[in-house]
Amino acid sequence: MKIATWNVNSLTARLGHVMKWLEANPVDVLCLQELKLTDDKFPLDVLQAAGYHSAIFGQKTYNGVAILSRTPLTGVIRNITGFTDEQSRVIAGTLDTPVGPLRIVNGYFVNGQEPGSEKFAYKMNWLKALHDWLREELAASPRLVLLGDFNITPEDRDSFDPVGLRETIHHTTEERDHFKALLALGLTDAFRLFEQPEKSYSWWDYRMLGYQKNRGLRIDHILVSTPLVPAVTSCVVDRVPRKWEKPSDHAPVIAEFS
Repeated sequence: MKIATWNVNSLTARLGHVMKWLEANPVDVLCLQELKLTDDKFPLDVLQAAGYHSAIFGQKTYNGVAILSRTPLTGVIRNITGFTDEQSRVIAGTLDTPVGPLRIVNGYFVNGQEPGSEKFAYKMNWLKALHDWLREELAASPRLVLLGDFNITPEDRDSFDPVGLRETIHHTTEERDHFKALLALGLTDAFRLFEQPEKSYSWWDYRMLGYQKNRGLRIDHILVSTPLVPAVTSCVVDRVPRKWEKPSDHAPVIAEFS
């Protein structure tokens, strides 16, 4: 089984890229972020023709998340239970697998703009609510994958300039502490289960030749619960779509399970 996450930065603009990528990488589950469209504009028919069911939580212009899967999801939840939020950032569902149910939680985490701002305060509150809700989700579904665009670099090695960007957005102690708190729930960063090339990133700024100079950040993650760790056989960033014409600024991240 292969599960992937990809912030497509507008599904309308990148649908061709998604279809091209799925044809070359027929994963079992693909979680998308930043759809930037409403549910009625979602290309259900196109994806169904490619063999995928879709659970959608869209939003006009901003945000929006979806889970594409080979078989339909059950128990779908949109947004964090108990947390009032006007933004479409989380969708979760359960996938039936030969070895039992697998809970998929797809999130487009708050960016936060800059420390000290109202948007940063929103990010802190959102992360706390996510943590508390996930504790309940893990208790109900021990086999769980949390994935998406986290907008957090967990460590200095996940940033092209950890010194110059220290305590700026995506790099703050507060954000990293929240990431550690998620791990403390019993989650593991699948990417770090394996030896990886140095300067491995999943996002590159469109400006200043960010991709060409590998001025990137690793902010797209796949976290797996403890029962799943032995089953993870690989986790990689696929940089190929970042080289295509008019790409998303993010690249897909793929985890494979035995």
